[in-house]
Amino acid sequence: MNLKTALDTFRAEFLEKFPAQKAAIMQQANDALIEAFQSRQPIQTGSLAPDFALANAVGETVKLSDRLSQGAVILSFYRGGWCPYCNLELRAYQQVLPQIRELGASLIAISPQTPDTSLTTVEKNNLEFDVLSDVGSQVAQMYGIAFELPDYLQHLYTELGHPLPENNGTEDWQLPVPATFVIAPDGRVILAHVDVDYRHRLEPMDAIAALKQYS
Repeated sequence: MNLKTALDTFRAEFLEKFPAQKAAIMQQANDALIEAFQSRQPIQTGSLAPDFALANAVGETVKLSDRLSQGAVILSFYRGGWCPYCNLELRAYQQVLPQIRELGASLIAISPQTPDTSLTTVEKNNLEFDVLSDVGSQVAQMYGIAFELPDYLQHLYTELGHPLPENNGTEDWQLPVPATFVIAPDGRVILAHVDVDYRHRLEPMDAIAALKQYS
């Protein structure tokens, strides 16, 4: 099963159980975000990827340029371990991690969660790649993919048991738009996938195909 099939299957099952009124609120927020991003310019293919240094799930600092000195990098921004679509994506990348490493590349996933919360995500999904904490969404801002949840969606997320400021160790409600960047060792982005609809993700095999084309 590819990632899209897994995401679509989950979405169909979710909507069967989820109250239509709440689903409409989430769709309203997603539609508004899509419109807002029409005037945004995230990092694109051919751009130089901004460097950063962030803590991983056990508190060690990981620097993008250090990873690039060892080979290409697949950089994936996800919303958090509370997001089932993100967990499906993270597990899909874990399945193809040996193929990524065979190509001399590494995989980095980033969310605004604290290291402790990221560690829970790592353990829950049995992840063996770097999962970094972008507390305050500063790196997501550098890549042009950070946004603030509207008040009505904040209230709904709180009701659903997703108090993002608590998970993220901040007072804001910022998240990254899920995005994947494949970055060559020289720092050049060779594939950029930014989809404002959080239910859509890049297939991991497409990221691997970009690595193969580069190599």
